[in-house]
This record gives sequence, structure tokens and C-alpha cells, in this order.
Amino acid sequence: MKSTVITTNGLRKVYRGRAAVEQLDLNIGQGEIYGFLGPNGAGKTTTIRMLLGLIQPTSGDIQIFGKELRKHKLQILRRVGSLVESPSYYGHLSAADNLEAIRRILDVPKARIAEVLDIVSLTGEEKRPVKGFSLGMKQRLGIAAALLGSPELLILDEPTNGLDPSGIQEIRSLIKRLPAEYGITVLVSSHLLSEIEQMADTVGIIRQGTMIYQDTIAHLQEQAAGELRLTVSEPEAALKLSSLSGCGGSLQESRIVLPRMSDARVALLVRELVENGHAVYRVEEHRQSLEQFFLQVIEGGIS
Repeated sequence: MKSTVITTNGLRKVYRGRAAVEQLDLNIGQGEIYGFLGPNGAGKTTTIRMLLGLIQPTSGDIQIFGKELRKHKLQILRRVGSLVESPSYYGHLSAADNLEAIRRILDVPKARIAEVLDIVSLTGEEKRPVKGFSLGMKQRLGIAAALLGSPELLILDEPTNGLDPSGIQEIRSLIKRLPAEYGITVLVSSHLLSEIEQMADTVGIIRQGTMIYQDTIAHLQEQAAGELRLTVSEPEAALKLSSLSGCGGSLQESRIVLPRMSDARVALLVRELVENGHAVYRVEEHRQSLEQFFLQVIEGGIS
């Protein structure tokens, strides 16, 4: 059983009487890519700043690596790398010189610079002034800086924000490699479900500071899988038969609407309806996209 890297209990942050984060319970396992998802202004960055000890919670607890952040802040943060909003750099200096300034503060071996440049695929670009880098290269350099201290946990706040499709692909591929190749747990925030879906194992969806969904991406996809719609003769009587057979369902516009089920179970239900004198005119599977489901969640349609 994998251990838990981040746990929060009832995490709350209030600004001028308004709760930016409200009773937030995070649970992030070792080696996961955890997608922290929500619209802009939902409380993602405030939460991340609390996890990094940059601001104090109004109430609630944060445990990282099984230790309370309030009591063991320095010890914990030595094992954490982060990139919050845009990376800081000296444009006139090269990538290697920018990393050297950080390396001296962290007091890690000089060889680590070449290692992190290789991880983020910037080998060969180390002598170029950073002001000539593309936005995607600057983001990768920011992640390289976050990796200098060999962290066990990497926290990235909107790392693909503002990037073109090529830059997004580069960052996504990099993030997906980190747990498998380097054993790093990653928390990555975004307001784009399409990005989180393609790299995360687990997703937490936040709305107005409150966690409204936390589960695996696979389960999220399952919930968004859709429904079956049966057009039959005598729909009310057919619905009763469906309920008696354990399939449930509801009546919408003279059609039976059922939760998605296996092909074998659909075949059994159709056979039972026909054997009981019902004509089955049409069986349709109606799917919604994951984006539609996500919008439904953040607009309060699903709890």
C-alpha cells in the first residue's frame, strides 16, 4: 500500500471575511500525479501557497510526508520543489548561470545542474541567455530549478498556462516522466480538464474554495460515460419491468433512460421486454464529453 504524501484536514483560509479556501481535505499518495482542477479564482493558488508555507491557514491542518507543516516546516520544504505562477530568472544570464545561483543557495553538487537540464531536455541550451528562450523553454527551466534540490514532491501551479500546443506537449511529457523515472510525486494545478486528463492519476476538483470531487481520473471518466436510451412501446409499463429486473431507470420524453451497463445486461433487458410483449424500437447510447461533465460538476449539477 502506497504511503500518503499530502493530507489536509479542514483547511481554511479567510481574507477580509471571505473564505478563499473552505474545509479542504486533500489526500495525495506517493508517486501520484495529482491534478488539482478548478476554474480561475477557485482557490487553487491559495491552497498551494498554504502547502508551501508561504501563507498561514486560518484553520485546519497540513501534513506532508506524515509530519505537520507548522512544526516541521524547514525539514519538509527541503524535500519539496515548486513552481508557482511564472518562473523567476535573470534574462541576461545563461540557463546554467541561472541554475548556478540557485544551486549555491541550496548547496547541492555542481553536477546537479547538468542532471536537471537533461531531465527537462535543455541540454545544449545551457549557455544561451534565457531572454532568448521561448515561453515553453522558460517553463522547463523553472521546473529544472525546482528539481535542483532532488525533491520527493513537486508542486506546479498552472505550468502550461499561456503556452502554445508544442510547449504544452513538452511540459505534459516531462511531468508524466517524473514519477516513473525519478519517483517524484507531482501536484499540478490547472483550469483545463483536457490537460489534467492526459497526465494525472487522481483529480481533485475545487469550486469556490470547496472540494467537490476527489477520485481517480478513471472513475471520473466512468461517471461521464453517459446513459442508455430505449424507445419502446408502452414506456411506463416497460419502465416498471426494467425496475423489477434490477436495471432501474427513469422516463424522459416517452423514452426509458438507464445508467450505462454492459452489453450483456442490455441484451438481457431487451430480450425480457420483447418476451413480455414490448416492441423495442431503438437502443441508443448517449455520451457526454468529459468537458461537459466537468462543467456540470463546477456549476453545481453534481455533488
